[in-house]
Amino acid sequence: MPLKRTLAAILAIVAIGVGATVGIVMAMGGTPGSAQPSASPPPIAAGPTPAPTATPKVTPAITPRPRPTPLPTPKLVPAPLTGRPVEAAVAAQHPIAVMIDDHPDARPQAGFNSAAVVWHAPAEGGTPRYMLIFQDMLPESVGPVRSARQYYVEWAAEWRAMYVHSGGSPQALRTLRAEGQGEWVYDADEFRWGGVYLWRIRQRFAPHNVYSDGENLRALAAQLGADDTPLTGVWSFRPDVPLARRPLGGTLATAYLYNTIGYAYDRRSNTYVRSVTGQSPQKDSADDKRVAPKNVIVMLVRFGPLNDGHPDKGRQEADIVGEGTAWIATNGRTVKGTWSKAAVTEPTLFFGPDGKPASLTIGQTFIQVMPVGTKVTIADGAGPVLPPVGTPDEQ
Repeated sequence: MPLKRTLAAILAIVAIGVGATVGIVMAMGGTPGSAQPSASPPPIAAGPTPAPTATPKVTPAITPRPRPTPLPTPKLVPAPLTGRPVEAAVAAQHPIAVMIDDHPDARPQAGFNSAAVVWHAPAEGGTPRYMLIFQDMLPESVGPVRSARQYYVEWAAEWRAMYVHSGGSPQALRTLRAEGQGEWVYDADEFRWGGVYLWRIRQRFAPHNVYSDGENLRALAAQLGADDTPLTGVWSFRPDVPLARRPLGGTLATAYLYNTIGYAYDRRSNTYVRSVTGQSPQKDSADDKRVAPKNVIVMLVRFGPLNDGHPDKGRQEADIVGEGTAWIATNGRTVKGTWSKAAVTEPTLFFGPDGKPASLTIGQTFIQVMPVGTKVTIADGAGPVLPPVGTPDEQ
C-alpha cells in the first residue's frame, strides 16, 4: 500500500509538470508537439578561459639632448719670426726685445727658450751681450736685464720692437730719446719703469739682478703704445727634414775674447745643443731645460772702438748696415752664405751660397755676431743615414 501511494504521487507531479508545459506553449501561440524557436540561445559549450590581455605600457618619447655646435677650429698662420703655426692673434703680438747680461755672475740667465730670435754680439771689454726677441712665446722669467748699445737698438728697429734695457751707453740713450717713441723702437728703460714692470731680485747682486716676465712686459708694451698688429715675416721657414735624412753628429764653435761658444747637433730633435764657457749644455734658469735652437747663424761684422769720450769703457761700434759673410747651420748642415741689411729699420736678410734667400727650419734662431776675422770651426756630421730598402722614412 505505501508503494502504491508513492507511485501515485510521482505520477501526479509529472502530470502537473506536463500540463504546465502545455500551458506555456499554448500561451506562446503554438501547439503541443510543434517546433518553436527557443526562448533563449542555446548554451555555449564550455572551453578554456582566455587569458586577460595585458595593457601595453606606453614609453614616453625621449627628446634627444641637442649637441653643442662645435667651435670652428682656429685658422693657424706662420709666426713671423719662427714660422711656427699659431693663431692670428698670436702672430700679431708686438715683438719685445730684451737686453740680457752675459757676465759670468749673470749665469744661468732666464728666458732663452721662449725667445724667437737671440742675438749675441760683443759689447765691451771682451764681454758679449745678448738681445732676446719674444714674439709668439712669452717667458715665465727673463733676466738679468742689462744696458743698451746702439747696434742692438738697430736690430730691434727691424721690428719696431719694444726695447727693454737698464740704462745704456750715451750713444744708445741719445738714439732712444730721439727714436724711442715708436719711430725705431719703443723705449722701455728700467730706470723709468723699474719697480712696476721690472724688478731687482735679492738672490743676485747689482747690476746682475734686474728681471721681468712675459705678462709684465706685455703690459708695459700696452702702456707704451706698442700695440699688436699683423706682422709680415721676412725669413723663409720649412719643416724639419725627415729623421732619415739628418746626419749623425756635427759641431760648430767660435769664441769671443772671454767666452767660448759651442753647438752640438742633435739628430733626434734636429736642434743644436748650445754650450758656453762654464755651461755644457747651457740651461735656461726659467725652465731648467737646455738651450737648443733649430738654426744657428754666424754673422761676421766689422767692429771697432767707439769714440764716445770714454775709452776706458772699451765700448764698440759695429757696421751692421751693409753686407758680409754668414755661416748658416740648419738640419745638421752648415753652408757659407751672406747677410745683408739695407738700412737701420730694414731687416737683416740671409742668403745661401747660390745667392737665394736661405731656408731656415721652423723654430728658434740664434745669431752669433762675430768680428770679421774670427775663427769659426765647423764639422758636419756623417750621413745622412738612410733607412733599409722598402721602409718609409722615419718622422
